[in-house]
Amino acid sequence: MDTDIRPLDGVRVLELGNYVAAPTAGRILGDFGAEVIKVERPKTGDELRNWRLYGGDTSMLYRTVNRNKKSITLDLRTDAGRKIVLDLIEQCDVLLENFRPGMLEKWGLGPEVLNEANPNLVITRISAYGQTGPLAQRPGFAAVAEAVGGLRELVGDPDRPPVRVGVSIGDSIAGIYAAFGTVMALFQRERVQRVPLEQRIIDVALNESILSVMESLVPDYLAYGINRERVGGRMEGIAPSNAYPCSDGTSIIIGGNGDAIFQRYMQVIDRPDLAADPELQDNAGRWRHRERLDASIAEWTRVRTRAEALRVLEAAAIPCGPIYTAADIVTDEQYRARNMIQPFRVDVGEPELKEVGFPGIVPVIGGRSLPIRTVGPDLGEHTREVLSGLLGLTDADIDALEANS
Repeated sequence: MDTDIRPLDGVRVLELGNYVAAPTAGRILGDFGAEVIKVERPKTGDELRNWRLYGGDTSMLYRTVNRNKKSITLDLRTDAGRKIVLDLIEQCDVLLENFRPGMLEKWGLGPEVLNEANPNLVITRISAYGQTGPLAQRPGFAAVAEAVGGLRELVGDPDRPPVRVGVSIGDSIAGIYAAFGTVMALFQRERVQRVPLEQRIIDVALNESILSVMESLVPDYLAYGINRERVGGRMEGIAPSNAYPCSDGTSIIIGGNGDAIFQRYMQVIDRPDLAADPELQDNAGRWRHRERLDASIAEWTRVRTRAEALRVLEAAAIPCGPIYTAADIVTDEQYRARNMIQPFRVDVGEPELKEVGFPGIVPVIGGRSLPIRTVGPDLGEHTREVLSGLLGLTDADIDALEANS
């Protein structure tokens, strides 16, 4: 595919990120053409390399989150490592980091110092609670942010403690906001001759990123005194919309909560009496009778396989879909048509490299996912390339740097 359609070609990013949030932002920027140079600790690297590691020495989680990047190793605790960072900053457009607030400043790499090295630099910072406020110095992972941001209270069944979704959703959402904020700052930089430093600092907090996707959680409370509660597989105030079991042991999602859709839906499941019930003609009434509706729908799905149920529902234009596992995703025709599972041969700890599919690039440009250029690199794979190519360091210089790390 023509790489000219990558809109961030020519942008260079220095990533000082670890774990998921900042690396997700770097991954998005890299997906669309930016050269992302990831700085990792010597010997150990990003801790994500060992998360969910089932074989080999680098997890598929790391390979996924850090695709389309270059890895170099530098010890930021040393003067030499920090000097290299400042030298690289002179040739970069963006610095991306997710240390606890104050850490860069402690290392002598705060915004003012970075600005002296490069007065056009965009500085994108991700932290638990942001760079300001009474909790700024408090550490926190996405699990905490999801709780403080209001999400955890709404996930799970009402008669059980709150649960977590199965991915680091708080980190990923923050990473998406960080990438968006970075691109905004780059766009402003192109339009304004000299952007003040404070406007080139993008401050992303994990808890605020979660709060921002909580829809009307706070306004509903302030306007009506409503504290939303966990409702399991439903969405509060919307019915019928849930997961329903099928005869082959699978489940499907059906969203029949639109007024016109509900009428067709009830005819499909042979319940014209429910379609005609005056209590069920609007969403508020259907929510009050959600238990009765879900029981009736489940009676219909339980005697049909997933394929049978979906075929009938789709023919009637009822929004529905299978609940996929990874095994379902990799064989799905829609994902394949849009290049959303892309194969690479990688080390999985076996004698031979194994072909592994990785999720494609979103959003789509040009009808299909852009091709992933590389999966997450080996630790320090590009140290010599970057330090010699950008800074002119010799092999001896790099050897000495590595010896002192």
